[in-house]
Amino acid sequence: MKSPAYPELDPQWQASAARHFDDVLLRAKGETGLWGTWVLFRKEMQRFLSIAGQTIISPVLTTMLWYLVFGYSLGDRLNEIQGIPYTDFLVPGLVMMAIISNAFLNSAFSFFIGKVHGTVVDLLVTPLRPWQIMAAYTGASVVRAMLVGMVIWGVAAFMGAETFHNVGWTLIFMLLTSFAFALFGLLAGILAKDFDHINFVPNFLLLPLTFLGGVFYSIRLLPSPWEQISLLNPIVYMVNGLRFGMTGISDVPVLPGFGIVFLSVLAGLAITLRLLGSGTGLKP
Repeated sequence: MKSPAYPELDPQWQASAARHFDDVLLRAKGETGLWGTWVLFRKEMQRFLSIAGQTIISPVLTTMLWYLVFGYSLGDRLNEIQGIPYTDFLVPGLVMMAIISNAFLNSAFSFFIGKVHGTVVDLLVTPLRPWQIMAAYTGASVVRAMLVGMVIWGVAAFMGAETFHNVGWTLIFMLLTSFAFALFGLLAGILAKDFDHINFVPNFLLLPLTFLGGVFYSIRLLPSPWEQISLLNPIVYMVNGLRFGMTGISDVPVLPGFGIVFLSVLAGLAITLRLLGSGTGLKP
């Protein structure tokens, strides 16, 4: 059944994934080294670009609706937060929300579809090593998340948002967060037994943590003890790190946010490589 929230559940998406998987297996069996990684990466790129209307355009339009509804309905009432217009304050949170969702969903559903069709097991007998398989899946997921995030950022700027305070920090947080959640998505795809297991993570974990991560508000506006409790949410640091890069303000120090994202990447790398190397959870 086609799902507007999760285009990866669309039968067209699944058929495209299976077709590209068969093609990459035939080619990867005779390839080694970086060329084999490139073949798998290109397959993953072709898969989501072939339905760009659902994987790129749809999340951008959805996020811009959030921007219009919250930015212009609440903007007149809130006016400014920490000295900047509310519409500018809102952009980093929306960009981060889109990056987290798309990076996770791309690798999680793509890998799980391979398990459903039994092609992941075949992929493991190719000369590709675990780190090469991981690099291909997460690389494509990072590209998708960055495309969505950059388009949202650009459209918001076209609509008048001033979010170019520090481009370097902005790109660092966008890239590292994309990579971290692409790895977590791959972990979910490896461990999941059915689609409900994958849907559980974005619906009951990522979405609440993101909404409570300061996307639409400053945690400094929260009464005690909720402000202190919010500091336990790692997404708070990711959102505010990106907000610092775009606007120059942050509810929390930037360096701890960078450290949390970096440690998340290292943890994801270690666990993913261990699972791919051992074959745990790779059978459908």
